[in-house]
Amino acid sequence: MKTPWWLPFGAVPETGAAALFAALAVDPRPQLVDVRTSAEFSAGHVAGAVSLPVTSLAARLEALGLDPARPVVAICLTAHRSIPAVRLLRRRGFEASQLSGGMLAWRRLELPETAP
Repeated sequence: MKTPWWLPFGAVPETGAAALFAALAVDPRPQLVDVRTSAEFSAGHVAGAVSLPVTSLAARLEALGLDPARPVVAICLTAHRSIPAVRLLRRRGFEASQLSGGMLAWRRLELPETAP
């Protein structure tokens, strides 16, 4: 049986929650791809993030129209689903990292979230 590409194993570059919050205040802002489920995203996410669950990322990544000249930060709840997202983004030529600790780390710092 072939192992799915999106299994969360290994280390990838990371961006801390405080550093990401600061980076979002200056231009050019990093691009944010939230790879949690639609329900998780709807419950609260970092402003400016686009939702694309990790299970659909490979098939729908190009539809996001990401700018290859700007860094991308992948976000999930605990920094596990974002690992394969970062690997995929980097294979596609993006400077990508994951939100270290995921949304749980963001929430621990009580940083702002938005919901649709």
